[in-house]
Amino acid sequence: MLRDRLMARGSRASAGLLGPARNQAAAGFSLVELLLAFGLGVSLCGLMLQSVLAEGRNSQRLGRVLRERLVAARALDLVRSDLQRAEAVASTAGPGHAFAACSLGGRAVVLHIETAEGPITYSLGKPAEPIWRGQVLMRCGPAFGLDGSPSAGQALNRVLLDGLAAHGVRAEQQGAGALQVQLRQELPLGAGTPQVLLHQRLLPLPSSFESS
Repeated sequence: MLRDRLMARGSRASAGLLGPARNQAAAGFSLVELLLAFGLGVSLCGLMLQSVLAEGRNSQRLGRVLRERLVAARALDLVRSDLQRAEAVASTAGPGHAFAACSLGGRAVVLHIETAEGPITYSLGKPAEPIWRGQVLMRCGPAFGLDGSPSAGQALNRVLLDGLAAHGVRAEQQGAGALQVQLRQELPLGAGTPQVLLHQRLLPLPSSFESS
């Protein structure tokens, strides 16, 4: 009998100790715990969103740089092609730009090339249309036919590259057989600080021509 009574008391004591724990487990999470979990989740979502946005901006910036470098490379390829047909090369187009085949509209001549098809003038300055960014590099010279060769028709004036700095084009002769051409672009960014891109190439000159 005494033994049965002791066992009954022990059972009631164990039930009393486990009762609050069972009741607490059945009640679920407290409000503080839920708020902490919610705050951590929002913080993680914010960090992930910032990371995705930064990755998107970097991708756009890289894509823009690649496009600008491609356009600049095409412009330099065109200068190289014009130089291969040069009979004379100068850093200006004569007094008052008398030798330029097009109206320069106040732009400064950075390179003038005399060819058998006609004069070719590269100028730097403000664009005539507001669609272009910053200073533009323009080419005034013979157009090209469907076969890629220069035509003997009227000279055309067209934009090769925009977004250039105020003095963003330099053409300097290196020795007797090469011309160093440098293009400097300043592209605006969202923060206000421009992104600077430099494109330069050493272009060969024909073996026989006049330079000034």
